[in-house]
Amino acid sequence: MSHLDDVAPGSASRLEPRARFATDAPVHSLDGDWRFRLLPEAPVDAADRAPEVADPALDDAALDAAGWTTLPVPSHWVLHGHGSPAYTNLQYPFPIDPPHVPDANPTGEHRRTFELPASFADAERVLLRTDGIEGLATFWVNGVEAGWTTGSRLATELDVTELLVPGENVLGIRVHQWSAASYLEDQDQWWLPGVFRPVELLARPAGALDDVRVRADRDPADGSGRLDVQVDGAFPVMVRVPELGIHVTWETAADVGPVAIPAVDAWSAERPRLYDATVSSPGETASLRIGFRTVRIDGDALLVDGRLLTFRGVNRHESHPERGRVFDEAEARADLELMKRNGVNAIRTSHYPPHPRLLDIADELGFWVVLECDLETHGFWDVEWRDNPSDDPRWRDAYLDRIARTVGRDRNHPSIVMWSLGNESGTGRNIAAMSAWVRRADPTRPVHYEGDLTGEHTDVYSRMYPTLEEIDSVCGTPVASIHETTGATGAKQRAKPFILCEYGHAMGNGPGSLADYEDAIDRWPRLHGGFVWEWRDHGLLARTADGRPFHAYGGDFGEPVHDGPFVMDGLLLSDGTPTPGLTELAAVIAPVRVRVAADGSGVRVENRRHSASTDDVDLVWILAHDGRPVARGILEHAPLDAGDAATIPLPVEARAAGHAEEAHVTVQVVTRHDAPWAEAGHVVSSHQALVRDR
Repeated sequence: MSHLDDVAPGSASRLEPRARFATDAPVHSLDGDWRFRLLPEAPVDAADRAPEVADPALDDAALDAAGWTTLPVPSHWVLHGHGSPAYTNLQYPFPIDPPHVPDANPTGEHRRTFELPASFADAERVLLRTDGIEGLATFWVNGVEAGWTTGSRLATELDVTELLVPGENVLGIRVHQWSAASYLEDQDQWWLPGVFRPVELLARPAGALDDVRVRADRDPADGSGRLDVQVDGAFPVMVRVPELGIHVTWETAADVGPVAIPAVDAWSAERPRLYDATVSSPGETASLRIGFRTVRIDGDALLVDGRLLTFRGVNRHESHPERGRVFDEAEARADLELMKRNGVNAIRTSHYPPHPRLLDIADELGFWVVLECDLETHGFWDVEWRDNPSDDPRWRDAYLDRIARTVGRDRNHPSIVMWSLGNESGTGRNIAAMSAWVRRADPTRPVHYEGDLTGEHTDVYSRMYPTLEEIDSVCGTPVASIHETTGATGAKQRAKPFILCEYGHAMGNGPGSLADYEDAIDRWPRLHGGFVWEWRDHGLLARTADGRPFHAYGGDFGEPVHDGPFVMDGLLLSDGTPTPGLTELAAVIAPVRVRVAADGSGVRVENRRHSASTDDVDLVWILAHDGRPVARGILEHAPLDAGDAATIPLPVEARAAGHAEEAHVTVQVVTRHDAPWAEAGHVVSSHQALVRDR
């Protein structure tokens, strides 16, 4: 049957959300070439099928798909010549009439055959897992419907054990571009239907680990740690963290308890210390990387390990000019390494959970992550939020399903310091229900949602694009009224940590006023920084009539409803070329800031890091005469702890103008050692002063 107008999140056959972890249990990838056909509208049930509508066919295991074409999975079919992309920022590309969607509903049918590998022979169960399908997806295994799901950037698992046969099996996936769930996915990005993340079969052995939930706290007062591991699955369970001497066996669930550790190194975005751990049951061993840190709020202060946390971050969509949102690990790693080299310490995953490997990289390289749920109903703003699903109880299960899948998959990542309920979805009972669910499920992280104007459902006060005057009015004393709040709610918001979830819009010659915003962040301790909008342009590779390549934006594919070039607003161009805006941002947010005195007599050094000292950098001075370097040296200095500053004299030879018409001294902060994101000698920041100008 069709589920296009069904507000439920999916079939009852879907399994409960659980953490993703590396395992020694067999995994079989179904990525590769699939058979594919595109239907211009959704097939209807056989009883009322019109002659001109194609046969659904995927319920026929003997279907001859020879007349179909080949499509790679993962992919978006519109980027492979089947239909066209469409870009909207705020408006929906169809009339607002929830939960109904247009009859013209592009539907992609995907089909492939496979045999279970020999490694699956002893499996007690076999699960089908997908990590991202844009649209409503229905699954058939050997002609039998296994289930259906929504939530384009969320994982789904189905138990297909009883549907598999020895030898060749057939998997079919039908993806409807539009469904009731489309009303919950109106993010500022291209609409790109398809199976765009991996499809896998998971062998689940007898005695498996069904879920592993890790909490790793650290007490900054004495450096001690506490490890809590919760397990769903068979016992006995063994937990091993060799570096910490942890070798624990729990015979039954009643034995499970926290493990106290006398001393642990802290995980932070600056020193991302990870410990390798294993959790084993009789049938399976899971491998995890654990980072110890404690996130808490004290009044209007957001703290990690007792120190104020300041986000110098960016909003990051998943976007590539040829692949769309299909993930490439090497390019994702290069993306994050470029962020690190430019002083970016935080990522808001706008506006959905990323590919799971991105969070592994964030754990490893070191980023503070605000992990956002796949939710946005922004288009209802056009109708004054009338019929917004966020306040319609019929949609409650869909909202709770989305946040449960978000938290369930990613809760073990130390890089994640805050959960975001979604973006620009108005307010209402379902937002409140999501917040309550998160607070029960994971009390270790604060809850974020910019649209919570009353402050009832969030732990931080978040704003988009406030003026500098508004920031002062929020943080200052006395204060004016706050954006869209009453006196009581304004007082509630003023008592919370303040975050700019979007600022510094990078479109055109933006971002603007970055230095002024950074000054405000420095001036107001309760302003915990923010996230520049956004990291990269979303242009898609296209060609002119005479074959010249260009990066297309809204309207370039002939879509009647679009928002033009508003998708081109990044610190990088679509092909990854950095813009001058990124150079400016790097100078403004530098984690170690230097300012050379106007007369060149000394340099002011500020360690603006969260917790790391400056023992990993050198201060290099360079004297230039008429633009030509003539001398250089290293300033001897005692390492500065995080938050400290000092003025260091420059030696006389660094200021020797000689006979030069112009003489400049430059001081650079340079890394001493190789890092995963840069070789030794990387310039973190610099400042220059004119010694003499004739």
